[in-house]
Amino acid sequence: MQKLTAAQIRETFLSFFIRHGHTHVPSSSLVVADDPTLLFANSGMVQFKDVFLGREQRPYSRAVTAQKCLRVSGKHNDLEEVGPSPRHHTFFEMLGNFSFGDYFKAEAIALAWKLLTEEFKLPVERLWFTVFAGDNEVPPDDEAAALWIAQGADPSRVLRFGRKDNFWVMGDTGPCGPCSEITMYIGDDLSQMRAEGVNSDDPNYVEIWNNVFMQYDRATMQPLPRPSVDTGMGLERMAMVMQGVHSTYETDLFVAIINQIIKTRGSDEEHYHAHRSAYRAIADHARAIAFLIADGVLPGNLGRSYVLRRILRRAAYQGRTIGFERPFLADVITSVIEQMGDAYPELVKRRELILSAADQEERQFLRTLSGGLTRLQGVIEQVRARGEQVIPGNDAFVLKDTYGFPLDLTQKIAAEQGLTVDEAGYEAAMAEQRARSRAAAASKRGGEADLWADLDLPASHFTGYERLSNRATVIGMLGDGEALTDADTGRSVQIVLDTTPFYAESGGQIGDTGLLVGPEGSVQIEDTRRPLPGLIVHYGRVVNGRISVGDQVQATVDVVRRADIQRNHTATHMLQRALRDVLGEHAAQAGSLVAPDRLRFDFTHTKAVDPEELREVEQRLNKWVRADTTVHWEMTGYQDAMARGAIALFGEKYGDTVRLVTIERGQTLTEGEFASRDSLELCGGTHVNHTGEIGFVRIVSEGSIGSGIRRIEALTGRGAEGWVEQQAQTLRELAARINAQPAQLLERIDALLAEHRQRKQELEALRSKLAREQLDLLLGRVQHVAGVPLLAAEVEADSVDRLREMGEYLRDKLGNAVIVLGAQINGKPQLLTTVTPDLVRRGLNAVQLVKPLAALVGGGGGGRPEIAQAGGRHPDKLAAAIGAAVEVLAGQAGYL
Repeated sequence: MQKLTAAQIRETFLSFFIRHGHTHVPSSSLVVADDPTLLFANSGMVQFKDVFLGREQRPYSRAVTAQKCLRVSGKHNDLEEVGPSPRHHTFFEMLGNFSFGDYFKAEAIALAWKLLTEEFKLPVERLWFTVFAGDNEVPPDDEAAALWIAQGADPSRVLRFGRKDNFWVMGDTGPCGPCSEITMYIGDDLSQMRAEGVNSDDPNYVEIWNNVFMQYDRATMQPLPRPSVDTGMGLERMAMVMQGVHSTYETDLFVAIINQIIKTRGSDEEHYHAHRSAYRAIADHARAIAFLIADGVLPGNLGRSYVLRRILRRAAYQGRTIGFERPFLADVITSVIEQMGDAYPELVKRRELILSAADQEERQFLRTLSGGLTRLQGVIEQVRARGEQVIPGNDAFVLKDTYGFPLDLTQKIAAEQGLTVDEAGYEAAMAEQRARSRAAAASKRGGEADLWADLDLPASHFTGYERLSNRATVIGMLGDGEALTDADTGRSVQIVLDTTPFYAESGGQIGDTGLLVGPEGSVQIEDTRRPLPGLIVHYGRVVNGRISVGDQVQATVDVVRRADIQRNHTATHMLQRALRDVLGEHAAQAGSLVAPDRLRFDFTHTKAVDPEELREVEQRLNKWVRADTTVHWEMTGYQDAMARGAIALFGEKYGDTVRLVTIERGQTLTEGEFASRDSLELCGGTHVNHTGEIGFVRIVSEGSIGSGIRRIEALTGRGAEGWVEQQAQTLRELAARINAQPAQLLERIDALLAEHRQRKQELEALRSKLAREQLDLLLGRVQHVAGVPLLAAEVEADSVDRLREMGEYLRDKLGNAVIVLGAQINGKPQLLTTVTPDLVRRGLNAVQLVKPLAALVGGGGGGRPEIAQAGGRHPDKLAAAIGAAVEVLAGQAGYL
């Protein structure tokens, strides 16, 4: 067996079949035209599908191709296997010969034998041949078996398998038929070769070719009038066999690409072998990327574009795992173009597009990768902390939506750590997002990150720590979901500057507002955000003139508003330190909002903060403010900051270099220490220079927002001043209303309350007196039913308690009687029955009396034998219910 390069194998295959009357048909595009069932060509027969189905006629009846293929979706999806497997690929080449109603099994098998044994000179003693074993629908393919044996195959190496391995179907309809595969044993010891190795996972057996004999109609399973042949030989596997290696990645198709990765990485063979899976995946994906872009597919969020984005981002992630920190794929893809450009000239023709598109997408992803990995690692830690093994689908969705992490990449990283992903939950979150996107289509806000990513702008340089106004250049602009070069008065825009003092919303601190003034117009900035890591976007409206990309502008932050925000942000840090001092170190931040008008701080604590504790926290804060201690920040190593006692937000991940904000605790002669230690926190926000700038801190609320999580809302500076003034004004107005001085307000209110209580008591006494007088008049209406005194009447009562008092009063007055009272209270009928003790002893029961009466007013009731009550829904039936008391009592008294 001679060793051939992949290019020589390709050429030998094509030339052989051309000599035998086949027309060389160039590879079709990876993008399948007019076939909604396929995203990409995944086999050699795809471009001939309509020919096999009889829908299309070609000027030839036999053809040979070297077809570009991609298997990344549907049932033909090898993406997860790429890298760990030594033989799986996304992109590959399929060599194939085809007969469209021309020759059939006899000639196909003869040609295959001749090519393998005479052209490629494969050792016959290592070859195995499989045929269809037959079933209750299709007979065994004895013909193919006999033909192989007739060519010279050892009968013991002609094996029979079922439908799974040796029967091919195009779909529910169309041609189908048995197939015959050729497998080669590549083990070192021929004596170990066994039939059991064929169609097994044994790496010493490699399937190199499949001959499909299309001879039936799938719908009827009747023979076709013109049976056809479709074959497929994977170039990568054939190269492995011909070059005497055990992995396709060891063939010349991949060695140069992998060497380029090693060179670009600055690593060596040892590093490659230690991280072989990642190197392989990058090499494979680089080929897929190059061919997809060459065929007109660009990275995006839908269909084929999204598949390309997934592959490219997987490659970029794999690069990160082996040490790449900068874009590298363009260098690797250059090697692909150089190696395969002769066979596929579209790679050379579209070289610049391929390299620029890949580089742009990689740069975009690298801007988000760090944040995405941090977020994912935080999620993984939370899952493990809960003792679970599944990442919630919503978290996977956020990774995709915010950081551009495709689901399969999240699954890959999760699998590396022994976890899985709730795919159903992810799909549900995706469905919800699609619904939101449709509802908000007019604003096109949902795709903004991708729009900015497509512009591939450099990271914004933030100057807002040092200054609040500076000159800048407009380098990018969006409006209504599209890129703009200029915008006129009244238009809402999103603008990126090369340099900006505007702080973008982050870490709880909301974004700055202000003004951009250019040579021809100005923009009122209403918000500042960071849709992509490193990219600061100013949201605003052109208030006059015109703003254009390239304009030099004066960018000025709203100074007053920024100062308010900074006061609240610094106070938030101080609040955490004070809470830890008063409540304990467990009081850790669980969330925050830093706005110009207020601050909100969520922290871990299992019970309500005692008013005295809250007062102590506030006192400590204001002592700290009055001490006017220094606030400063520095860039330092993460480990150094933590060693110094810095507080890091739980769940956040930080780089090796962090920004450490220190608020000195200070000490005064009159007030002593007010913090146990300096406040040290990792923070990227803006702060005052001295605590005295905060002015005053006022806690306005404290409460629970969840299990073990409390929330404090507070005000500082102008906000606290405004709150105090509002409270003072309320006191002045209240004092004026009760004709008192503010200083006398409590005394005056106490006097009013005492007077109110006295008058209320007097009113109650009067009401009781009037009620008794009303009841005394009823005593003359007692009637006797079966020897039992009965008083049944409707009375006026303002509550059920009052009605009960009336019943007890009449019972005590009568001494021996049944009393039935009814009243309309708040528009609802209420009934009360009482039975004196002597009658209870004789067998009468207040509950048995009230229930039938309650039914008449549409309700029910209950109680004790001595007293019971009921309510209903029909006040107009109350009189009838009271009147029915005679009949109900008669029914009960008759049994006494």
